[in-house]
Amino acid sequence: MRRTRSAVATGPREQRRSGASGGLSGGESRAQRSRSRTRAGGGGGGGAGGLQPSAKPRPKPPPRAQEAAAEEPPPAATAASSVSALDLGEQRERWETFQKRQRLSFEGAAKLLLDTFEYQGLVKHTGGCHCGAVRFEVWASADLHIFDCNCSICKKKQNRHFIVPASRFKLLKGAESITTYTFNTHKAQHTFCKRCGVQSFYTPRSNPGGFGIAPHCLDEGTVRSVVTEEFNGSDWERAMKEHKTIKNMSKE
Repeated sequence: MRRTRSAVATGPREQRRSGASGGLSGGESRAQRSRSRTRAGGGGGGGAGGLQPSAKPRPKPPPRAQEAAAEEPPPAATAASSVSALDLGEQRERWETFQKRQRLSFEGAAKLLLDTFEYQGLVKHTGGCHCGAVRFEVWASADLHIFDCNCSICKKKQNRHFIVPASRFKLLKGAESITTYTFNTHKAQHTFCKRCGVQSFYTPRSNPGGFGIAPHCLDEGTVRSVVTEEFNGSDWERAMKEHKTIKNMSKE
């Protein structure tokens, strides 16, 4: 009888222990739950730091390309900001329409207007060699003053040219297609296209700071008249000494 009571008495105690443990998520103790929270929150960071829910992960640094894009605004934005920085007044709409019509950037439109102002009385001629590999533009008068030189090389290649300062000449394309021939003093740079052989411009000995442009290599439509002057290049030193203006033609 005592054994029976003892067996009955021990049963409820074991059930109560099991029930107390079962109230913590299927047998999980408070210490275990605390450890699982620590692992979920801090990744084993140690101490209370892993349990701070307010701690935010560090953002990843942006790629180099994104940094460059953020630092350098697109050209359109730059052009717009340049225009907005100017007080164009009632001319703003005309300016923006002019840019769109001519398909020019802010800088391109400004350059066009500056060139027109700086080179008053001049026109922009364009030209190049026969095959098209070499192309250039030059600001000069519509009425050209041409020199017809009779030195040993100019006579053979019929080198007629007008002279401009270097600042008024721009090579548009073909630098890699140009080759140079020199002789005697090597001051004159006889440049020509190495593909088709045409000399559309060169650096004359009389004006090493400028260019001699072949009028017959200009595109049609910008030349109004031509005056030709013979230059005695066969006696170059004397001809240069006697001539009043040729040596200054490459100066601004």
